[in-house]
Amino acid sequence: MENKNIYFVGAGGIGMAALERYFLNRGCKVAGYDRTRTDLTDALVNEGVHIDFDDDPALIPSDFRNPESTMVVYTPAIPESHRGLQWFRANGFNPVKRAAVLGQVTRQLKALCFAGTHGKTTTSSMAAHLLEVSGVGSNAFLGGVLRNYGTNYLLKPESPFAVVEADEYDRSFHHLQPYVAVITSTDPDHLDIYGTEEAYLESFAHFTELIRPDGFLLIHSGLKLKPRTAPGVTVYTYGAAEGDFHAENIDTGNGHITFDLVTPSGATIKGISLGVPVEVNIDNAIAACGAVWLADHNDIDPAHYREAMASFLGAKRRFEFWLKTPEHVVIDDYAHHPDELRASINSVRKLYPGKKLTVAFQPHLYSRTRDFAPEFAAALSQADEVLLLPIYPARELPISGVDSALILRDVTAPQKAIVSREELLERIKDEQPELLLTVGAGDINLLLPEITEILK
Repeated sequence: MENKNIYFVGAGGIGMAALERYFLNRGCKVAGYDRTRTDLTDALVNEGVHIDFDDDPALIPSDFRNPESTMVVYTPAIPESHRGLQWFRANGFNPVKRAAVLGQVTRQLKALCFAGTHGKTTTSSMAAHLLEVSGVGSNAFLGGVLRNYGTNYLLKPESPFAVVEADEYDRSFHHLQPYVAVITSTDPDHLDIYGTEEAYLESFAHFTELIRPDGFLLIHSGLKLKPRTAPGVTVYTYGAAEGDFHAENIDTGNGHITFDLVTPSGATIKGISLGVPVEVNIDNAIAACGAVWLADHNDIDPAHYREAMASFLGAKRRFEFWLKTPEHVVIDDYAHHPDELRASINSVRKLYPGKKLTVAFQPHLYSRTRDFAPEFAAALSQADEVLLLPIYPARELPISGVDSALILRDVTAPQKAIVSREELLERIKDEQPELLLTVGAGDINLLLPEITEILK
């Protein structure tokens, strides 16, 4: 990582943005390409990143055209047909995946790496916030923008720790070297990459082999995964109900959630209160607190654990409230896997048991829709009304016979429909839903300013 010029192909991705900020802070020149201008790309440009929105190689700045002084970083979401990437390959560059660069960072620091089908953004964000509150700090590379800080990247050069969201897509997390590895869940996903559940679990098993010999594995109790840690690695379990780290005296009354955290030493951190009081965050908080407890060898004052969990506002698009009035509640969530969708809907139901629940869902990827259509339908059937947008394709080309109707046909909610973006806004205007949950990993969130304006 001696290069002074770093070019990012896919510069607007949330994970790429954290690395761009890391290299800017190290005094490097940073540039890149992305397909779409967003609030994040605007922020990066203001911070000093040069970003073009056309893949014409002629637009690559002159400082980034020499393979001797420039490192090219790309994300697997970029197709091989990308003209800029092709130009780099043809002109003596050796483009590297974002995960490989992140892997180098984890080798230089004690890395807390959070992996899992779901929960990794929230748990890693909670851990980074806890380290920040404690004064120890970290160099955090996160998959969501923390609402506490307005960024997905935290920098503290003197801290011995990195906090990393370990992404299993394209086996990216195999580049990392964790000091503490956390595995939140292993429900099959990305079957376009893995093919089978067995191959998916094998990928996580290999991830456990990468933990430093003096390190730790913290794994959710009850998972199918059989870890393969090296000699010297200490394995702990966690969970709300059971595990070496677990909760006692859980109280979920009056819209608040509090509990006591029991640790393997037998010591208990009493009176932890969740700033984002949804049930799934009990597990997430235990994982985050457990990882920091292991990494810092229980040196952090218990008061910091209480302060951090109570003040944690969550990551953007992770159960984020956009509107909360007596007449209307609008919540947005990034859920894009059936289990995440089910958990999100359940959490909303428990918070607002008497209200009619309308769920607007944008499926993410043709392959995921094909692989899990019945499971998506079952999760959505818990709602009173389901409004399905067309599939967000992301990196994929259409698959014949795969569209949102594949999900809709098995949904048993009393009201259901497939709607365009315009039709969704019209229905919200006409129906004035009292409780609206928007979900999906695509761009449905871009409609939220207009939705909240309609309901205000």
